[in-house]
Amino acid sequence: MRIISRAPAVQALSLRWKRAGIKVGFVPTMGYLHEGHLSLVRTARRHIGKKGKVVVSIYVNPTQFGPTEDLAKYPRDLKRDLELCRETGVDLVFTPGDSDMYPGKAERNYSTYVVEEKLSQTMEGTARPVHFRGVTTVVAKLFNLVLPDVAVFGQKDFQQAAIIRRMVCDLNFPVKIIVAPTLRERDGLAMSSRNKYLLGDLRRQATVLWCALKIAKTIVDKSKSVPAADLKSDLKKLIQIEPDAKLDYVEFFDPKTLLPVASVKPGTHMALAVYIGRTRLIDNARL
Repeated sequence: MRIISRAPAVQALSLRWKRAGIKVGFVPTMGYLHEGHLSLVRTARRHIGKKGKVVVSIYVNPTQFGPTEDLAKYPRDLKRDLELCRETGVDLVFTPGDSDMYPGKAERNYSTYVVEEKLSQTMEGTARPVHFRGVTTVVAKLFNLVLPDVAVFGQKDFQQAAIIRRMVCDLNFPVKIIVAPTLRERDGLAMSSRNKYLLGDLRRQATVLWCALKIAKTIVDKSKSVPAADLKSDLKKLIQIEPDAKLDYVEFFDPKTLLPVASVKPGTHMALAVYIGRTRLIDNARL
């Protein structure tokens, strides 16, 4: 397994692979890897085959964090991440620094960003106004450096995956986007690097997100059509039963357009964000 930290070096290697006809599968991450990330690596391998190269990037991207968010304390453990990548058969780990990804930004000489203007206007885009501009920009840059044939994202970040698909289509990136299923702990909590923050009883309370998704599906399966406003009100009451849980949003939407719906039916998608103590968690599911 190779480890490269400089952007020109990883791009030069990617170009050599391209010229040799070697397929590249790519999994962009912010590190602190867990089994969910490793499942994306395995998915990439399945799509490119044994002769292809699987690349994982590990970079905590500052432009997708708001000024009051957890950039400084976001969990990091590069040594552990590299060992997990090695064990899972990754061929290359790209570990850039801020100066590689945003040259000149410290001197205010960086001014180009990629902005998606429709799918990013709801849910996470409303709750975290600068988030998706940072995501689309860093992913576009990583695609230009790694030059993947296939890139794999997790369904836990459903809106993010939809936005990346749109960016790839609109800007003609020659990349196939694969969205892999959310991996969950035994009690239903979606795997996330931020789960590390959940100490003591907060870990138990965090399962309220999965509980809300299951209850919403049960109600919709039984009633076939439910007013979204009523279902939101019921789920808010459910979530607030937990003493340290605070609902940020719950939304019901069309999975293709991400536009909210007034009536929730089987096939409608649901997403929610909940603070468990100071830790903000997201989840989603098709109802």
